This record gives sequence, structure tokens and C-alpha cells, in this order.
Amino acid sequence: MTNSQDSNPVAPTPSGARTAADVVTPELVARLTAGVPGSGTTACHSPFTGEKLADLPLAAPEDVAEAFDRARSAQREWADRPVRERAAVLLRFHDLVLRRQSEVLDLIQLETGKARLHAHEEVQAVANSARHYGRRGPAYLRPKRHTGAIPVLTQTRELRQPRGVVGQIAPWNYPLELSVGDALPAFVAGNAVVMKPDTETALTALWARSVLIEAGLPAELWQVVLGDGPVIGPEVVDRGDYVSFTGSTRTGREVAQRAAARLVGCSLELGGKNAMIVLDDADLDRAAAGAVRACFSSAGQLCISIERLFVHEAVADAFLERFVARTRAVRLGSALAYGADMGSLVSQAQLANVTRHVEEAVEKGATVLAGGRPRPDVGPLFYEPTVLDGVEEPMAVCTEETFGPVVSVYRFTDPADAVARANDTPYGLNASIWSGSARRAGTLAARLRSGTVNINEGYAAAYGSTGAPMGGMGDSGLGRRHGSEGILKYTEAQTIAHQRLLPMAPSLGMDDAGYAEFMTRSLKALKALRLR
Repeated sequence: MTNSQDSNPVAPTPSGARTAADVVTPELVARLTAGVPGSGTTACHSPFTGEKLADLPLAAPEDVAEAFDRARSAQREWADRPVRERAAVLLRFHDLVLRRQSEVLDLIQLETGKARLHAHEEVQAVANSARHYGRRGPAYLRPKRHTGAIPVLTQTRELRQPRGVVGQIAPWNYPLELSVGDALPAFVAGNAVVMKPDTETALTALWARSVLIEAGLPAELWQVVLGDGPVIGPEVVDRGDYVSFTGSTRTGREVAQRAAARLVGCSLELGGKNAMIVLDDADLDRAAAGAVRACFSSAGQLCISIERLFVHEAVADAFLERFVARTRAVRLGSALAYGADMGSLVSQAQLANVTRHVEEAVEKGATVLAGGRPRPDVGPLFYEPTVLDGVEEPMAVCTEETFGPVVSVYRFTDPADAVARANDTPYGLNASIWSGSARRAGTLAARLRSGTVNINEGYAAAYGSTGAPMGGMGDSGLGRRHGSEGILKYTEAQTIAHQRLLPMAPSLGMDDAGYAEFMTRSLKALKALRLR
């Protein structure tokens, strides 16, 4: 079956390509794990082959407690440093990541199975975040003056104080961007971080930590603990002064409940069933190319990738002809080099879920337009990019998040109906609209219940705009990363009000009634003067 003409081609492996043994050396593992607490060992593996990459320290609950103690001690001194000094570390980190990107690209590929170009998206995202908060962080945190209770007499300032030690749980799918990328603004804000990355992708996070320390971050300020999620995750959540979590909606609810029980804030980026809408005036060639990127980057294991594709009936056949042809031409590969268009799924569980969704849909009447099968000839966890037509409830792929290289196609005639169907989900993370009219697309975008909407792009335009907030609505999460919200969430607002000359009470011989009359007239005057 995998040798038929309909199978996706395999990208050739360049001569002299590096192997896992070339990259993950004992010396590298020893350097990256130095200082990482653990009373046992655990292992990480490569989805390309299933081979073990390294043995890593396995933390017990008492190790997590010690990590928080060390982080808390380091945080006090770090918070006393000038904010521009803290931000300068990020700018040096930015340069080091770009200079040494080949090292981390190899690790990302080996640990996630993604194609190198998709691994480079993580380098781009981290560099963007480091530059943005390195430049803009001090301005976001700068004290602000506000109109006081009594203008002139009351002087009011808003300060931003660090929360303390942030407990962060990072996922496996974007091990560079969703680990250090989320930690960078926390550090600029004066916090320490205790992070639990996924064990199978921990080498990438540990590499980022080592480079950030090289850039000037105190080593004790960023603690990494490794272990099973159900064992170590609650320990991190229960000790953090704030919790940052990226993962499934089910686990996100549990994290939120634990944080709420302690009256601790949290930010959650969770699941999605993201929609793309192709209008009848879209550039179909551009839309088809964009849909391939939006649906199959990182083998669809991207929280903001597209899983539902709504196409106007008037252009559906022409669009699908282009989209299906491009999907069938996607090159699969596992080399640590550029050339492949899509890599592997990350685990047997992901492969099983993708297979279940596709097979159930076909059994219930859906049609496979492209893909629809595993590719063990390329690697144990490869699955072809898949396009399904005729999907409807109660097929699981219709409403459940697949988190793999599978997209379902739906036709519409009324754009209002497409928006309503796109919104017909408890999720609200990302969406995409393709149209030749910016005004038309913008009007529809504002009606989508989604934290980000990309016009004539799938996901990268909104996510790459690090000055703007990014996050989900509904079951897709709480809070935002990026922009001012992405750093201020790691702070507590503190108001300092200085009352001058006269107290906020009867004075100058006024009795209570006279003071009340005076304040009543003052409030009316402030409104008339349009003062806040």
C-alpha cells in the first residue's frame, strides 16, 4: 500500500547526515543535566526510530520541594536587580540561540520527530520573544501614574511586583518555544521558575536553560524537574506562586482547580478544534498552499493548527483539486537536515488516536481524499497527511481534537453559516480566513469566537506578532502569552497613593455634613471637567 502512486514521497537523506549518536553524546547529557535534581533515572526516546536518546534524572516530590527552595532564595536577589539588567540577559540569549541554532534544531527533531523547517519555527518564536521582552519588558513594567482620588492632592502610582516562583508545566509538542519562550517574560518580571517539561522532550528545554545561563541568568533561578506528570505535576502546581500550563483541556481544568484552591493565579493554553474558512473570492493557489502549512506543520501536533476546513461551494472543487494535490506531494522524512515537508508523530498514543479518528470516520461514511494511512516504511510513527470529506457527527474527528495530520472538509454557501459552524465548538483558540477582500475578511474575523484569527495565513501571522496577546477562549484556556498580558500576568499590581496637604476626611473646621457637601460638589465638578 505504501508503495502505490498515491503515497506521499519520501525526502532523500543527505549524505553525511548526523545521527542521534552524533548529537546526543554522553558529554552533552552530562552538561545539560548538571544540577538537575533527581533520586532516580528516567529515559527519553526518539520517535524517528524508537531508540533511547538519554538517561535523565528522575525527581521525587522531595526533589521538587528542594528545587522551589533554591529558586525562592535566588529570586529575591534577582528581583532586586534593575529591570534593564534582567532584560539584557534576554537580548544576549537571542543572539546565542540564533548563533547556535543547529544544536537545538537537532535536539528538537530527535525528540519530537518534526521536520527541520518546523523545528525552525520554534527558533523563530523564541528569538522573537527574547527580542520583544528584552526591548519592551522594562516599558511594560515601568511604574505608571494614575489620577488620584483628589487631583493634585492625591498622587497615585501603580507598581508591578514579581509573584515570586512560577510553577511551569510545558508540553512535548513545542519543547523550545513552550518552555523557555514562556519563561522569558517571567524572568524579566523578576521571578524564578520551576519547570516540569515533558520527559521525552526534556533535552531541548535543558539546552535552552544552559544557553540562558550562559547569557547571564543565575543558574539557581531556573530549576527543572523531570518525572511522570501525575506525580510531579501536582507538586509543581501546589508550590508555585503562579502557575503556567500548556496541555490538554482535561488536565488544564485540574490545574486550575488546584491553583484556585490556594488562591493562586494561573494561565492555561489548552486544546483546539481550529477552523479555516475559504471564501469565494480567495486566491485559491495561495489558500491551498497556506492550508497545507496550517494543517500539517509539525504533523498537525500544534495547538493552533487547522483541523476543520470550510470552503465556499462556488470554489470548493477548484480549491480541493489544488489542496489535495499539494497534500499528496508532501515529502516525509526523518533526516536531521532540511528537505522533508513533514516529520513523524511523537508517540504511539498519538498514532493510535489519529488512526482511530480516520478509520472510524471512513467506517461511518467519510471519504479519504488524500493520505489516510500510516507509513512504517519511513518510521514507526509516521502517518500520511490526510484530507477527509463527508465528515459529520457523531464521527469523533468531527468534534474531538485529533492533534495529528488530519483535516476535515466542509462546504458552505453563506459566510454567516460558515462562521456559525466554525464557532460551534467549546474550543476557541485559533482560526483562519482567506479572502481577496481585507474588509470582508476582517468583518467575519471579528465574529469568530477565537483568541487569534489569521487573514490569508493559517497561524504564524498572529502567533509571530509577539506584541499582541495570544491565547484561547472557552475550553481553549485562560490568560494570554505575548504582549503586555504575557508579562504582566507574572506580576502583582501594587497601588501606592500619597495624600498631600489635606486628609480624605473632614478638615479645616468642616463638620461631617459640610465635608459630605464639599465632596458632592467636588465629584460633580470632576465630571464636568471630564476628569477620570
